[in-house]
Amino acid sequence: MDKTYQPHAIETAWYTTWESQNYFAPRGAGESYTIMIPPPNVTGSLHMGHGFNNAIMDALIRFRRMQGRNTLWQPGTDHAGIATQMLVERQLEAKGQNRHDLGREKFLEKVWEWKGQSGGNISRQIRRLGSSVDWTRERFTMDDGLSEAVKEAFVRLHEDGLIYRGKRLVNWDTKLHTAISDLEVENHDEKGHLWNLRYPLADGAKTADGKDYLIVATTRPETLLGDSAVAVNPTDERYRALIGRFVELPLVGRRIPIVADDYCDPEFGTGCVKITPAHDFNDYEVGKRHNLPLINIFDKNAQVLAAAQVFNLDGSVNHTLDNALPGEFAGLDRFEARRRIVAAMDALGLLLSVDDHALKVPKGDRSGTVIEPWLTDQWYVSTKPLAAPAIAAVEDGRIQFVPKQYENMYFSWMRDIQDWCISRQLWWGHRIPAWYDEAGNVYVGRNEAEVRAKHALPASTALAQDNDVLDTWFSSGLWTFSTLGWPEQTEALKTFHPTDVLVSGFDIIFFWVARMIMLTLHLVQHDDGSPQVPFKTVYMHGLVRDSQGQKMSKSKGNVLDPLDIVDGITLDALLEKRTSGLMQPKLADKIAKQTRAEFPEGIASYGTDALRFTFCSLASTGRDIKFDMGRVEGYRNFCNKIWNAARYVLDKGEDCGQKGEAYELSLADRWIISQLQRTEAEVTRQLEQFRFDLATQALYEFIWNQYCDWYLELSKPVLWDENAPATRQRGTRRTLVRVLEVALRLAHPFMPFITEEIWQRIAPLAGIEGKTIMLQPWPVADEGRIDADAERDIEWVKGLMLGVRNIRGEMNIGPGKPLALYLKNANADDQRRLAENEALLRKLAKIESFTVLGAGEEAPLAATALVGELEVLVPMAGLIDKGAELARLDKEIQRLQGEVHRVGGKLSNAAFVDKAPPAVIEKERAKLAEAEQALAKLAEQHTRIASL
Repeated sequence: MDKTYQPHAIETAWYTTWESQNYFAPRGAGESYTIMIPPPNVTGSLHMGHGFNNAIMDALIRFRRMQGRNTLWQPGTDHAGIATQMLVERQLEAKGQNRHDLGREKFLEKVWEWKGQSGGNISRQIRRLGSSVDWTRERFTMDDGLSEAVKEAFVRLHEDGLIYRGKRLVNWDTKLHTAISDLEVENHDEKGHLWNLRYPLADGAKTADGKDYLIVATTRPETLLGDSAVAVNPTDERYRALIGRFVELPLVGRRIPIVADDYCDPEFGTGCVKITPAHDFNDYEVGKRHNLPLINIFDKNAQVLAAAQVFNLDGSVNHTLDNALPGEFAGLDRFEARRRIVAAMDALGLLLSVDDHALKVPKGDRSGTVIEPWLTDQWYVSTKPLAAPAIAAVEDGRIQFVPKQYENMYFSWMRDIQDWCISRQLWWGHRIPAWYDEAGNVYVGRNEAEVRAKHALPASTALAQDNDVLDTWFSSGLWTFSTLGWPEQTEALKTFHPTDVLVSGFDIIFFWVARMIMLTLHLVQHDDGSPQVPFKTVYMHGLVRDSQGQKMSKSKGNVLDPLDIVDGITLDALLEKRTSGLMQPKLADKIAKQTRAEFPEGIASYGTDALRFTFCSLASTGRDIKFDMGRVEGYRNFCNKIWNAARYVLDKGEDCGQKGEAYELSLADRWIISQLQRTEAEVTRQLEQFRFDLATQALYEFIWNQYCDWYLELSKPVLWDENAPATRQRGTRRTLVRVLEVALRLAHPFMPFITEEIWQRIAPLAGIEGKTIMLQPWPVADEGRIDADAERDIEWVKGLMLGVRNIRGEMNIGPGKPLALYLKNANADDQRRLAENEALLRKLAKIESFTVLGAGEEAPLAATALVGELEVLVPMAGLIDKGAELARLDKEIQRLQGEVHRVGGKLSNAAFVDKAPPAVIEKERAKLAEAEQALAKLAEQHTRIASL
């Protein structure tokens, strides 16, 4: 092995070997275990969330693969309709073109070309992160097979009455000219205004205080032209007498009713609210409750129409209202229309005031334009019939959320679910399988031939396919089964579905997780006809934030690419990444300044294993993750520690009894083997409970503290002793090798590269045959090898050695200077342990003599350490400064006094004593007694030294 650990020297080579040997493919006769990768969008590169997500999934897959499960981790990417189309359109704009210049077919060719480039980049990144996905099964949501599955799902849901076409209010992006989902809308806090307008009462009506008008407050005066009513709260005494009366809509002259609705807050403004059902989601709900017409005043560009489009709630055209709009506003952009409408109201004396007002302005996350609620014809999934069985699947335990509290979030949304708009006015995506004749009749089918045959339409009847495509979430909602060949009943589908675990961030629990559950339960059945769930467990993790807890975003300049941490990046390259594409020079300068302060020399190369172990160590119970580069550096040091330990073991590991030679285990050997059993059980238990943080903590503690820091040191006296029996040395060599080999297997799911590299060298010494560590069996604890006596004895040895080390450190005594040691209050176990381990203690603690004091014997002036009740004394003569030792004792006495005060206060608290379990109370009492006893001994020692 190389002297130093260099991750780049091993990682790429090992991944190439694993993939070329097809080690990631399902294998074995064990029970299947399946994870479907949440498909990243093909719009760019992986971010820290992807890195975290992949580390968790790969840990699970490697763990279960080593347990003998028939594992499938299936990779793939999502076509990301809006994001991808927008990106390619920008590329065309740079050449002075647009998609309409090319036409639909040629434009889609350009998108496919770009997908080929971007998709390959994402695959490269996933490989670099060490993800053991089965690349032979890689899928893309626009693959032919998946596209057929999407059409099949659409047709079946339509045939079952669960997909319909209707005119509804949607989030309309006026730049991209498409409906978008709530997930694609960002609410921005901005400073705006509240306009207070007078609406004249009709038919001579007056308010309770004699006014012939109502004052209506609005943040969007431009939508006045589309008002259908004015609403007041039914409990508001000021307006109760006006309910059912009318106002004259200013500028338009249309009479609109005054309706009573709890939506109105009597405490906000004047308590009167204008209702515009075609241009506000809340108003739309009010309109439904009062059967108000929907009056659309905008076109797809949010420009005022020459004539309003008036619809009933069912989407049918309403011919009973005058739909003329004032011609002076026709063709105006909504914000210019706002300015002119306010001016017109002011000229008529109907503008009472304009107040400053804080607003949440909805904007498209990709276009950046203000989103307009707009009435359009769209395709919808009727979700309430699908939600009921999806709720039941979680309630009865067929699907479990980890952590469990996310079930409440799921239930909250599912029980108040709205119908899902699944159509998008794009070219890139799955085209909706619906055709229209010249009369506007719509026919749904898998293809045009099926439509004609099903509806007996002759060739002379011209049909045109719907131009819209499906929401990306629709196809990704079929991901767990469409990737396995559905609707065909393939062997893969029978073997690997339902999948076992979905690993996802909680932010898409509504938009992806819930929809997968609904669609799968409706479309996929077991052999007996019962519905299948898409997965048995949903592991929800938090979002990756920066070290200050802030969300990572390009505008903040705190985004990190996981591969920059793996491979390293210079400051200049990092600055270019963080500031490229930013339109505001001041913001770019600010981000550059922050980057220079945070990473003055760029980012060092830490390797994949250190990053993965960091991610897993931070994965605790669904909480957001504060990512700290210091943790990565610490776990890079952990890799170095393992590497150096392996070099020592390889040097000492020959003749380790693998050929049947007799061997004898030392106390230290029995202790580390015992500790290994406990670690095996703990890591396994925590992985099964998705506590990756606790699993890595247990592994780190064992490898770094117990194996490297203690056992390797305890092995040296045996191996250095030329007079030690060969069987004893062979036993220690055997233990060195075998414990490290098992520890490597335990660490493999988290740190695949370094464990494979070392295992290849260690396994032959351990008598193990195999081509790769990933196909080795997962370690299983053997309770029969837990040796409590050895553990107690080694803890005593460690305590004595630490006591001596502490005295050396505090009294500035060199580590190589031999010491005489006195032991006071030594009981029979202390004396036995000393006799059995004296040679080891002499070598490791550099002790030249031991003196056990009898009852009543006085020790010379000495520095003291405690090992239970045993006092470990180092004589001060010629070694110790009296003042320094008194200062050390003062410090320790003060610490123990604090401990006595803390524990004593807890035990005197009636609330704690009444509620705590008896075992906990007893443990605290024992802790108090131990602290009081130690305090008394140190006080006695302090008095004795001070009197000299």
